[in-house]
Amino acid sequence: MKIAVSSQGEHLDAPASPVFGRCPTYLFVVPETMEFEAVPNPAMNQGGGAGIQAAQFVVNQGAEAVLSGNLGPNAFDVLQAASVTGFLVSEGTVRQAVEAYKAGQLQPMGGPNVGAHAGMRGGGRGMGRGQQLATPPKPAADKDRELDELRETLKGLRQQLAVTMEKIEKLEQEG
Repeated sequence: MKIAVSSQGEHLDAPASPVFGRCPTYLFVVPETMEFEAVPNPAMNQGGGAGIQAAQFVVNQGAEAVLSGNLGPNAFDVLQAASVTGFLVSEGTVRQAVEAYKAGQLQPMGGPNVGAHAGMRGGGRGMGRGQQLATPPKPAADKDRELDELRETLKGLRQQLAVTMEKIEKLEQEG
């Protein structure tokens, strides 16, 4: 079995990435042996559709599971169609994520936990200063789509909160 972990670096002790479609590197790990291959994410700098391209790449590499902080709806759909389960990783290193996966401590994602285009950068409109241009009011259909995306994001955040609360409760009980 081979799993893909979204990573900030090229080794097992690199931080796991909180994003999937635009993470710098994927570590493809064989959990039983901890052998791994670090592969740059070919979709990291895509203007759009990074989640879809990243998910197709991971599937084509033979991953049977994905460990990541976030999966958007498009990436989630591609993985689900290929019977690849996404597991929520909230923090730590790639090694810690794989160990948690092996121990059955990671929560499978029942759906996307961020809205579409959550990993998009600002598109350069503010020239790197975090500024945004004023935008005209959105048509009703766009508002409805945005509401749906926000509801999906909220659903994912609630799942993350539940996992975090469960971990806190467990640790507090252990003393």
